[in-house]
Amino acid sequence: MIKVTRLNDTQIVINAELIEFVEETPDTVITMTTGRKIVVKETIDEIIGTVIQYKRKIYSRIDHLAE
Repeated sequence: MIKVTRLNDTQIVINAELIEFVEETPDTVITMTTGRKIVVKETIDEIIGTVIQYKRKIYSRIDHLAE
């Protein structure tokens, strides 16, 4: 799960695993695999960075369990 900010400054948490694609039109629009679209303040690069951090946390926990 990652936290993003809608244009009205409310924060929501979305499932990073369900992101299909992200585009800037000029607002950043996240399209989920469900077809739902979410307009957010974060840039594409910020979203990519947040997803990478999320994945690192998840996979590092899996690595520790495997030891």
